Amino acid sequence: MSLTLGPLGLICAIPEETAALAGHFQGADRQEIAGFAFITGQLDGRPVVLVEAGIGKVNAALVGTLLLHHFRVEGLLFSGVAGGLDPGLDVGDVVIADRLIQHDYGALSGGRLKPYQPGVPPLPGFDDTHGYALADGMAPRIAAALDGVILAGMPGTRRAPVWRFGTVLTGDHFLNCADTRRDLHARFNAQAVEMEGAALAQVAARFAVPLVVVRALSDLAGSDSHLDFPTFARTAAVNAAGIVRRIVPIF
Repeated sequence: MSLTLGPLGLICAIPEETAALAGHFQGADRQEIAGFAFITGQLDGRPVVLVEAGIGKVNAALVGTLLLHHFRVEGLLFSGVAGGLDPGLDVGDVVIADRLIQHDYGALSGGRLKPYQPGVPPLPGFDDTHGYALADGMAPRIAAALDGVILAGMPGTRRAPVWRFGTVLTGDHFLNCADTRRDLHARFNAQAVEMEGAALAQVAARFAVPLVVVRALSDLAGSDSHLDFPTFARTAAVNAAGIVRRIVPIF
């Protein structure tokens, strides 16, 4: 049984992510707004509006707002790849965000950024609670839908890929630095880092609609991430898409 009754907004950032869903999506109508192509159709029989947002928080917020305001979708779902932060995870693993944080919004002092919730003045005396949680009741529904799911293996990895819930960080840069990777994992206890999810969470919170962000690890956000990303992005995107297809019917 679905949590929402109307269409879902289905978002990807890059062509590899969109291509992983293309064989299962049947588009009926294409509408271009502000340079973004919104395709209304069905994914496995569920009405969706699919859009490739491009990279970054502003692009994500733009398409999320258009999906909710213009197309009147009742929920947002992101399918894509990310960099891994948790040393216990490997390329190909999937993280479903139960918490999303914009790690690059806050107050920079003494060479360190103190995070705040986007929109809250990043100043002493203001609430510094931050992060967007997965909608109540969604986690057990997702876990039930993913029972027995099998993910595509990645060449050269140490084990078969797995999925888990976790904290996903969002910021406007591609992480290609092992030191920063270790720092972000230690500070936020986060599993993955990407460039769109928490911006969508900010929009979804304003419209009071559910959001699910699914991220398969295409790299480990270290010094070799610029090499790993093009090698593994396509297969990682397939893993994210497979998880998304399981979630769509119960969203």
